Amino acid sequence: MNKKAAPVKKAAVKKAPVKKAAVKKAAVKKAESRTALVRRARRINRELAEVYPYAHPELDFDNPFQLVVATVLSAQTTDLRVNQTTPALFAKYPTPEDLAAANPEEVEEILRPCGFFRAKTKSVMGLSKALVEDYGGEVPGRLEELVKLPGVGRKTAFVVLGNAFGRPGITVDTHFQRLVRRWQWTEQTDPDKIEAEIGTLFPKSDWTDLSHHVIWHGRRICHARKPACGACPIAPLCPAYGEGETDPEKAKKLLKYEKGGFPGQRLRPPQAYLDAGGKAAPPLGAG
Repeated sequence: MNKKAAPVKKAAVKKAPVKKAAVKKAAVKKAESRTALVRRARRINRELAEVYPYAHPELDFDNPFQLVVATVLSAQTTDLRVNQTTPALFAKYPTPEDLAAANPEEVEEILRPCGFFRAKTKSVMGLSKALVEDYGGEVPGRLEELVKLPGVGRKTAFVVLGNAFGRPGITVDTHFQRLVRRWQWTEQTDPDKIEAEIGTLFPKSDWTDLSHHVIWHGRRICHARKPACGACPIAPLCPAYGEGETDPEKAKKLLKYEKGGFPGQRLRPPQAYLDAGGKAAPPLGAG
C-alpha cells in the first residue's frame, strides 16, 4: 500500500508550485490600483509622445472628404497602399458630387490595388451620394451623422473628427486593441467598450494624440506576432515585456517602417500640417 501511495504524494508535491505561481501571478495583476493604472497609462502616453513627436494620421488628405474616403479604403490594407491609390481617384473625382456620379466600373479599376475593391467602391460612392443628398456635399463634423454614412463606423468617424475637425476621439483599430490589452489598460474585447474604458484613463483633449501614439507604436515596435521588446522605449512600464524578442540587437531587426526606415509613410505630408519648425501643427480645422 505504501509503495502505491508514494507516486500520488510525489505528483501532488510536483503540482503545488504551479498552483502557487498562478496565485502569485493573479495577485500581482490585481495589485495595481486604479490610481496606479491611470498614472502608468498616462506615463506611457507621455513616453510615446517623446518617441513619436511627429505622430500624425498616415493617410494623405487635403480635406475632410479625402480623409473619410481614404479611411474607408484603408480597411484590410496598408495606409501606404491607400496613399498610392488615392491620387488617381481624387484627380478624377475631386468632390463628392463627382464620385457619386462616377461609373462604378471605372472606380473599381482605380481601387483594385486596395483589395475588396468592389465593396469599397460601393462604400465610397454610397457615402459620396449621402454627402451630396443629405449634407450639401460637405462632410459633417458630428459623430452621430458620420456613422450614418455607408462604410463609416465609429473608428473611421473618430479618425475624421480628430484629424479633419480637431475634435477629440479614440481610434480603436487592431493595433490599438492589441496594445491596450497588452498593457493591461483594459480586458475588454469589444471596440466600443475598449473606447469607453480607455477614455476614462485620459483627459478628452489627449484622445486623438493618444490614438496616434499607440497606433504608431503598434506598427513599428509592438507587433502582433514578434514584438520588439528589447528595442521598446516603454519596456519598464509594460506588463507583457518578454512576450517578444528581448535581446536589443535582435529586437532592432524586428522594427518595421513601411518606407525603408523613414519615420512616417505619408507620400506627401501637407505643408499645412507642419509649423515653421517642422513639427506637427494642429490638425486641419483645429482652433
